[in-house]
Amino acid sequence: MVLQLPPEVGALPIPMFDLSGALAEAEDAIRSNLAEMHRAGQYILGPQTSAFETEFAREVGGVAAVGVGSGTVALELCLRDAGIGRGGSGSAPDEVILPSMTSLFTAQAVLATGARIRVADVSPQNLLLTAESIDRAFTPATRAVVAVHLYGQPCNLPDLSSLCKQRGVALIQDACQAHGAFVKGMPLTHFSPYCAYSFYPTKNLGCLGDGGAIVTSDPEIAARLRQLRDGGRLGDQLCRAPGVNSRLDEIQACYLRAFLPHLKAWNQRRRNLAAAYAEGLRHAGALRLLEWDSDSVHHLCVARATHREALRAYLADRNIQTGVHYPVAIQDQPGLIPHASWAETPVHGAQAAQEIVSLPLGPHLSLEQVQTVARRIAEFA
Repeated sequence: MVLQLPPEVGALPIPMFDLSGALAEAEDAIRSNLAEMHRAGQYILGPQTSAFETEFAREVGGVAAVGVGSGTVALELCLRDAGIGRGGSGSAPDEVILPSMTSLFTAQAVLATGARIRVADVSPQNLLLTAESIDRAFTPATRAVVAVHLYGQPCNLPDLSSLCKQRGVALIQDACQAHGAFVKGMPLTHFSPYCAYSFYPTKNLGCLGDGGAIVTSDPEIAARLRQLRDGGRLGDQLCRAPGVNSRLDEIQACYLRAFLPHLKAWNQRRRNLAAAYAEGLRHAGALRLLEWDSDSVHHLCVARATHREALRAYLADRNIQTGVHYPVAIQDQPGLIPHASWAETPVHGAQAAQEIVSLPLGPHLSLEQVQTVARRIAEFA
């Protein structure tokens, strides 16, 4: 039996996302891992998850990894372990600084701890937090900063780490789009001990459902997180602390273990295709690509277009799928507004939400497909 997705997935000639190539490339390892899982007969917190945690931590340069049910829970548990919550009796609630441009689930992780959201604006060049925007957002209630490595481009971690140490607050890294990213050769955990990853199927390293992990440089943090993810237990039926029920299951670990050895090569293919976009779109007045550097793992290839919806419709008519990540800035999300504040209007994030468009990008896209997309955009211009 050949492992494949349902026929409707990838039906467009140039889709945003198609997992079938990854499944085919890793098919033998998937079969082997699944067979081992069934032989062991353990489907939660079994040998597949344990092996993946070891292998993933090694791959991204951490000391330990703790598998959980989603990237959102990974962020929540990082914040909780760092002591973030509702604040002390009679004091203002803890505040956590977030960029205005990120997934709404980053914000939901903050709210799950009982803390409030403090929105900081982003750089218009790459839509990442800067030390300057963070510094302007600080209040006496600020307890943590979530640095989102958006679209696979790491933030300026040396600057952000230095600022957080100076201010005495925790630095939590949202690496949910940055699997395999390093900063000038240094692992992300060099800059803070909390790195949250998502294994949603579209990620650089994805599974076939929800999944996530926290990678840390501190074995004691890893031990606490393992307790938190499993209802406050330590492999028994005794609750030692308030926890959650969110564990990476064995089936997803089987797929992740099979995909992991390909991550470096797949990330390099992403870099090559992003470079092809940059070359093909040099003279396309319809849009301009966001800036990136050599540390990016190119989860997405995102551009800004003043006539975004017209461009998307033009490409869709030519069987080219696009996306928008994300169409609403954090400070404009109606369900988040009552729980958020900001020192200055996050104008760059709000404007970007009206202009950004994600182009097809993935390790199993061909160079010819990327060149076709660039050519169609030039035609639109």
